[in-house]
Amino acid sequence: MFACAPAQQPESVSSNTQQLTDDAGRNVTLPARVERVITLAPNLTEIVFAVGAGDRLVGNTSYCDYPEQARNITKVGDTLQPSLERIIALRPQVVLISTASQLEVFTQQLQSQNIAVFVTDPHDLDGVFRSIEQLGRMLGQEHQATAVVQKLRDRTNNVEQRVKQEPPVRVFYQVSGEPLYTAGHDAFVTDLMRRAGAASVTADVPGAWPRYSNESALAANPDAIILPTGSSMGAANANVAEALRNSPAVLAGRVYKINDDHLARPGPRSVDGLEEMARALHPNAFKQ
Repeated sequence: MFACAPAQQPESVSSNTQQLTDDAGRNVTLPARVERVITLAPNLTEIVFAVGAGDRLVGNTSYCDYPEQARNITKVGDTLQPSLERIIALRPQVVLISTASQLEVFTQQLQSQNIAVFVTDPHDLDGVFRSIEQLGRMLGQEHQATAVVQKLRDRTNNVEQRVKQEPPVRVFYQVSGEPLYTAGHDAFVTDLMRRAGAASVTADVPGAWPRYSNESALAANPDAIILPTGSSMGAANANVAEALRNSPAVLAGRVYKINDDHLARPGPRSVDGLEEMARALHPNAFKQ
């Protein structure tokens, strides 16, 4: 994984090109007007549509199902195993990827075809806002991107203001039950939980999605459990793990099922997930 670098304003390389710095710290040269884009993650597809450039998407993955128009775009495989041949055949000017490691094998081959690769790798909500602004600049949709981000920031600030006087709820985020996986320090959703007035009991566990022992889960004693529901990425996570079934959360009926697409996709709908978690954990803060 490359180190995350702050976004920079595009610098004109010539009248026909633009240059931006991606989240891997790479200077990427692109046409001044980008017309053909492929996205290799659902959150990136959602961002491209959110900034008003969905008509420039010529390819995306089988997981890209939102908004509805995304379903009709040519598929180049799934997020983990996209088809290099399909990508090249679609003649994109840029391929957008969600982590620096996602396409390391393909990068040189794509660049030999004059296809740029641009990395966005947000680890928190501020990183999502930065990604929206980055892609807005790239696609010449800067004003719309700015407006989208401002609305999302306003909604985020509203949530944080409402929950700031509430005592944090000790939360366990269950990714899967058997075997037990959770959200660790580096997970995007850990930042969402903090903003929603939660104290994740696994916030200090190294990594993004670590496997968690039953013994540690028993000792965690969470007061609430977040159970992501099924999404385009997999089946429903319907049952609380065996190790947590006698936890204070289960005994108090504080198990909350939330759409996984709103929690695991670092895109515009992440604020929907933030609002859903905050309302579940602190209902009294949202009565008015």
